[in-house]
Amino acid sequence: MILGHQKQWQFLVKSAKLGKLPHALLFYGQEKIGKKALAIEFAKFFIGRTSPPDFILVEPIGKEIQISQIREIINKFSFKPYLADFKLAVIDNAHLMTLEAQNCFLKFLEEPKTQTFLILVSAYPSLLLPTIISRVQKIRFYQTKESKIEEPEKLISISKSDLAARFQYAKDISKENLEEILDTWLRYFRKVFLERVANRQKNSQYSLSKLKDIIRQIQTTKHLISTTNTNPRLALELLLMEL
Repeated sequence: MILGHQKQWQFLVKSAKLGKLPHALLFYGQEKIGKKALAIEFAKFFIGRTSPPDFILVEPIGKEIQISQIREIINKFSFKPYLADFKLAVIDNAHLMTLEAQNCFLKFLEEPKTQTFLILVSAYPSLLLPTIISRVQKIRFYQTKESKIEEPEKLISISKSDLAARFQYAKDISKENLEEILDTWLRYFRKVFLERVANRQKNSQYSLSKLKDIIRQIQTTKHLISTTNTNPRLALELLLMEL
């Protein structure tokens, strides 16, 4: 399910169908408005899968994206697609590439491989080398009414329900944009955690220890769903059992 950004989505789909998709794209705009989520949804549409070896998702290790991660993309792109017709890599928070990593990436951009496509995602494109910016097609994302995320009121009620209701909820949302849903849950429980630490939410149903466990479980579930072939519904069921 795509939340907002219909013009961007239509451009990507039309370009792909006409065989005119740019080799390298930059999705840019403010944080937390669905850029990464749309990139992953497009990967599902374009190559039919979001798991290795034809799809690569690169995210910062700690606070940076290292040159070794860029070299890994280059290495994987040196082989022909395995199951899909193309290979596609999404580099989230691309502006966090080290200077060394950016220079390595630039050389890769200058000699693109056939059957490969790249999507950079960044809220701070000015931190990328101008030579990288000049070699990618930029697609700007804006805050939209559809992309605004409200507090997960449904999740709060489900957390007080029995297992049958939780499993049904997992089934209902397993086909939706889970990346964005899990991001919303993370923001909510982090907010509750911080309020508990500051002693502003004394009546929370969760202890600090329980909140830490929930946040850790959401992060693990998000990682499994985005990088492996884990059954989304099963992963959600396990997560909801923790609430």
